[in-house]
Amino acid sequence: MFRVPFLVAIALVIAFGGGIWSTRVALDATVGFGAIKLGPWEAFPEAQTEKADPYAKSHRANAGRILYASAEGLSFTAQTDDSGQRLTGNCTYRLTGQTPTARFWTLFATAPNGLPPSANADLPVALNSRAVLRRPDGSLDISISQRARAGNWLAVSGAGPFRLTLTLLDTPAAGSSGLIDLAMPGIQRIGCGNV
Repeated sequence: MFRVPFLVAIALVIAFGGGIWSTRVALDATVGFGAIKLGPWEAFPEAQTEKADPYAKSHRANAGRILYASAEGLSFTAQTDDSGQRLTGNCTYRLTGQTPTARFWTLFATAPNGLPPSANADLPVALNSRAVLRRPDGSLDISISQRARAGNWLAVSGAGPFRLTLTLLDTPAAGSSGLIDLAMPGIQRIGCGNV
């Protein structure tokens, strides 16, 4: 007597549960379409515009973040170094080179889910274009490590994976169709452990 309704209820729970789960996985898998990859750096220039695809709009709504208009700024993220190995907190990295032209830029590390890692408030967990020291030719040389380094040092905490976010504000690159010609700073692994 209750066998058929019970089987229908189980089928509905599986269908709705599986549908919700697969939708969440699909939304978390990517920010959207139209990615620009420059070495380890990746950006989604149309993610915050009216031309954004449904996945990008869902990410924007789910994260509750203010995204920049195409002429205001552009955020690049890197989850790997130049050799393609995942960025991890127990290794030391060196970020060198030039940033694309921008009035102001920021650099910080986040956990893979986009949340900032917990770090001591006294440590430099973010750098910006006004506070960073540059070489005589104007290029950057930033150490990324758990341990303090001389010069520009970006502190990361924990031994787990992290990603770097470089946000360019008021940059001609954001509205440029020649985005592929940009030169981004390189990320080299120096060593792991107590290096």
